[in-house]
Amino acid sequence: MNTIIKKHAHIIAILLLMNNFGCKPDDFQKLDQRNWELTWSDEFDAEAGTLPDAAKWAFDIGTGQDGWGNREFQYYTDRPENISMDGEGNLVIVARNDEYLGSSFTSARIKTQGLFSQAYGRFEARLKTPYGPGLWPAFWLVGSDVETVGWPQCGEIDIMELRGQEPHIINGTIHGPGYSGGNSITKKNVLLNSRYDVDYHVFAIEWDTDKIDFFVDDYLYQRIESSIVNGQWVYDHPFFIILNVAVGGNYVGFPNPQTPFPQSMIIDYVRVYKEVK
Repeated sequence: MNTIIKKHAHIIAILLLMNNFGCKPDDFQKLDQRNWELTWSDEFDAEAGTLPDAAKWAFDIGTGQDGWGNREFQYYTDRPENISMDGEGNLVIVARNDEYLGSSFTSARIKTQGLFSQAYGRFEARLKTPYGPGLWPAFWLVGSDVETVGWPQCGEIDIMELRGQEPHIINGTIHGPGYSGGNSITKKNVLLNSRYDVDYHVFAIEWDTDKIDFFVDDYLYQRIESSIVNGQWVYDHPFFIILNVAVGGNYVGFPNPQTPFPQSMIIDYVRVYKEVK
């Protein structure tokens, strides 16, 4: 026993010192309690092969060369082969290695633009990612004024994006005037001994007037406050939702022979809440 005490004496001393100063190590996060009220959701409960609800989602159709891409290689379609319900309560977005209208890959990208947007609150999705070099799944928000002020002045909040060659790492990121593209504000969340394509995870933000908190499975891994942003804080107006799986592009590079196709992002639900005070 004495040998054990001597071996760990420095740890014991630190703990005693912390206790003397009223400090105790936390094994949980202390977060503000909020009363959330659901304002919008999609549970994806339609029959297998059904396209997303047109009352809730619109499609982006075309390639990354159509003005809203990042030098990606896929052609976004509204075909059931690329996006449909699985009949088990999920929406499935499928990236395929197939020739279509001059592109070598196809996938899908849907958005709530013109149908739903909200400023502040909690935005969350439960989903399972694809994997493989050159794949780029994302769950993100864009300012609803994008067509009038442009990007990045409108603001962008990437709740979850993943490089398929690193299936154990996701990033939470914001883009705005003075901090966009390679100068964005971002942080990783790394899974230990697992990958995001193995099981479902809940990706979320909680957003108010002066900060955005990023969560994975209700674990807060990043807080971005307006006071630390070296540029204009443009998160004071409604944003709409986007879900997509890109193939290639600036962020992930080109797929290679080890990239397995087809690859799917499987979305169990998307839910949005507002705080009731």
